[in-house]
This record gives sequence, structure tokens and C-alpha cells, in this order.
Amino acid sequence: MKKQAVKLEDVAAVAGVSKTTVSRVLNHRGYLSQGTIDRVHQAMQELHYRPNVIARQLFQQKTNLVGLVFPTVDNPFFAQLEAQLDQELYRRGYRVLMGNSQNNPEREEAYLRQLLNGQVDGLIVGAHNEGIKQYRDTQLPVVSIERWVSKDIPVVAADNYAGGKMATQRLLDDGCQHIIHTNYPHGLPSPNLERRRAYEEMMQAQHRPAITYEVNFDSTDEEKRAIFNRLFTEHPEVDGIFADNDTNASLIIQVARKRGRHIPHDLKVVGFDGANMTRTLLPELTTVQQPIDEMAKRAVDLLQQRIAGEQTTGSVQLPVQLIDGGTA
Repeated sequence: MKKQAVKLEDVAAVAGVSKTTVSRVLNHRGYLSQGTIDRVHQAMQELHYRPNVIARQLFQQKTNLVGLVFPTVDNPFFAQLEAQLDQELYRRGYRVLMGNSQNNPEREEAYLRQLLNGQVDGLIVGAHNEGIKQYRDTQLPVVSIERWVSKDIPVVAADNYAGGKMATQRLLDDGCQHIIHTNYPHGLPSPNLERRRAYEEMMQAQHRPAITYEVNFDSTDEEKRAIFNRLFTEHPEVDGIFADNDTNASLIIQVARKRGRHIPHDLKVVGFDGANMTRTLLPELTTVQQPIDEMAKRAVDLLQQRIAGEQTTGSVQLPVQLIDGGTA
């Protein structure tokens, strides 16, 4: 014979309180004495009562779910960022739904539809697709990391301009005469382009040509290697490269060595990101390190404030540092 489920009124009877009081204890609503709260919890334990989580969520209009939409975890920067976001959200009582867009706008829109249908409490996003109208139309709290989405959505980013200056200055200080930069296509709305602006302004101040090779984030490694081979063919004089991320820096070093270049003796390379996995696998890379863990924490801080309906301070910019590995 099937055991009858324990109901709210059963808990109320054992605790000696009303059904409304039990509901208030479960939903943390209104003032209740600690003695009343303790009696209700004791009754729940005695009866092995399990609250109806879905009903509570509907009552509270809260799911404790947060959606994450990023390009990929097959990248040290985004892998560390998503792992840290997951850890930070879990610590604060949230569960996470992740969607990796692979920088495909249709895929990102599909993830957003699924997340919105799942009634998440908020979103943290960092994919690079443009013109996703759901971000403008949704009433959900949204926070972005390293991406400009809309004027109403705050961005948590590293100080990309300062980092670009650090990288370029390092190559200049090391005596490089012909410095080339790699970055996203110019029209992409990303704080990443601040690295390019810093490089170009510093080169112009030195009365040197500012040459940037544009590389799509979602290009294959083979496509990127082809671009970097073209860079060396078109500019055999290059003696310094500021790569916009560590993955590109690693590929540039591979291509350069196959072409007989010696790093750092006749070619110096500086990357950008400094994720833990990169520092482990490529400790010799000189790079501008972003505070990835702090970026995750500040993004969750902002999202919690927006979920609570609090006024947020707007976008956040965090400092970076140059890590000397020896490639520059």
C-alpha cells in the first residue's frame, strides 16, 4: 500500500501552529520567533516532510537558477571563468545552466530561449555575437563579462586599454623595432578592442606603423595558423608581436619556430589573459594577466544586486598585471 504523503497541515498540527505559519517559515516571510521556527523544523524532521520545491519557487517567483552563455569551454580563459562563476554562484545558493554558443548567433538565441523558458533568475553572458534582440527585450537581470551587449546591461571587464599599453611598452622597452598586433575584426563590439586602441596609439606616438592582423575568435586553428604564416611572409622584419590572447600567442610561437625564428632572441611575443591552465602549460609566455576569479566574483555581485532589484553601480573595470615568462 502506497504511503500517504505528509502535508503542510500535518506539520502544522505537530508543531502546534497554523498552516500559514508553516508556510511563512518555509518561505522566510514575516517576523516569527525563533521558538516557532524551531518547532516547525522539528515537526518537519519528525514527519520527514519534504517541501514542494516547485510550488515554493512559484510562490517566491524565484528559481535559484542562473544561466551562463559563453563562447566555449575549449579555451583556458573561458574555462576558468565559467568554473569560477559556477563555484561563486553555488556558494550563494544558485544552480547553473550553461550554454556554449560557439559564437553562433542562432545557437546563442536558441540557448536564450531555453533559458528564458526555464525561468532562470538572471543571466551572465560573454559570447561575442551581435544583434541578439532577446538581451534588449528581456526583463531579466543580465550582467555581461568582456562584452558590450546594450546600454542597460553592466559589463565586468579587465582594464584592456592599460593591458594593451603594458604589452606594447614591454616590447618597445625590449628594443623591438617592428611590432605587430593581432585582434578581433574592428566592428566587433568588445572591450577587447581597447587592447588594439592602446597598441595603435602607442605606436603612433613612437612614429611607427601600427599594423593589426584581424583574427576571428571562432576561426579554426588551421585558419589562424594561415593568418600568422601570412603575417611572417608579408612582414619578415617583425621582431615583436602583441597577441590579443594567449591562445593566439601560443599558435604564433608554433608558427614562428617552424619558420626558423628564435624566441625571444629574434622575435619577442606577449600574450593576454594569463589563465591558470595557460600558466601551467606555457609558463614561459610573457602575458598580461586578467583577474579572472575577481571578474567572476564581481559579476555575481552585480547579478545578485539586480535580482534583488537594487540599484547597481554600473560597469566594473579591474586592473591587470604583466607576467614575465621569458618570451619577451
